[in-house]
Formats: sequence, C-alpha cells, structure tokens
Amino acid sequence: MERLFAPWRIRYILSPKYEGCIFCDYPKQNKDRENLLLYRGKKAFIIMNRYPYNPGHVLVCPYRHVAEPSELEMDEKVELLELIDLIIAAIRKEMNPDGFNVGLNIGKVAGAGMGEHLHFHVVPRWNGDTSFMPVFADVQVVPEALEETYDKLKRVIEEVKG
Repeated sequence: MERLFAPWRIRYILSPKYEGCIFCDYPKQNKDRENLLLYRGKKAFIIMNRYPYNPGHVLVCPYRHVAEPSELEMDEKVELLELIDLIIAAIRKEMNPDGFNVGLNIGKVAGAGMGEHLHFHVVPRWNGDTSFMPVFADVQVVPEALEETYDKLKRVIEEVKG
C-alpha cells in the first residue's frame, strides 16, 4: 500500500471546531486575508473555501443568516448572482479553467457542512482535473497555498470590478 504524507492536515484534525457561524462572524471581523474573505458587497460576500475541492474554490454567501433560498430577499438574490458572475470572471482571468461547477447544498443530508447559512459553491474545473487521488485514495491535491490563490484572486477582482 502506498502512503501519502500530508502533515499539514493534522492541524485541521486536531484543531478545535469553530463554534458559531463563520459566514456571520467572519465578515464582522477586520481580518479579510486571514479569513480568506475576498470581496464584500452590500448584501453578500465572496470567501474562499478553506478546504477546497479544486484551486480557486470559493463560496458566495449572503450576510444574513438564512438556510433556504425562499428566505432571501430579491436584492440579496440579485447580488448573489452578480457576485457569482464577478468571481467567475476573476477566476477565468487568473486561472483559465475549462469550466465551473456552481452549486447550492440545502440541508445536512445534501452535503451542507454549514447548512444553517445558505452559500453557493463556485468550483473551477479543468479538463483532466480528476486524477487517481480522489478516486483511489480519497485525497484531493490542491497545488497552491490558499493565501497565494487569495492574493491573486483579490487583485483580479479589483481589476474586474474597477
């Protein structure tokens, strides 16, 4: 049996789990880079996924703590879609993916790790990005540090938005 050593994962495994809602709490803090918060809109924001499926995997969230799309106000729905467009444009410009998955998990059984606070996943995809690792070893290889991806996308969002 082959072994893949990923010593950085032990920090996550042993770390205390966050009490509360990161999607409510992080925007209130003045730590955007530390919290990987890429962009603040009026009703919604863009934050990187700390445990991404692929490089550039981000989440687009309303500030309000709602669990269902039916609970969103129209201006929140509009801004969520605008921010999805914005981050897709920024990721296209910086990372040149071949496509995207955009999705919303509603409820724990649907895979929502933070099921109480609605959020959209935007995942860039490249031809051939599914390797043997997730299939055989249940491991996803993300070749770039989150902070490096954050810096790149933050710069490009400012360019695209400006």
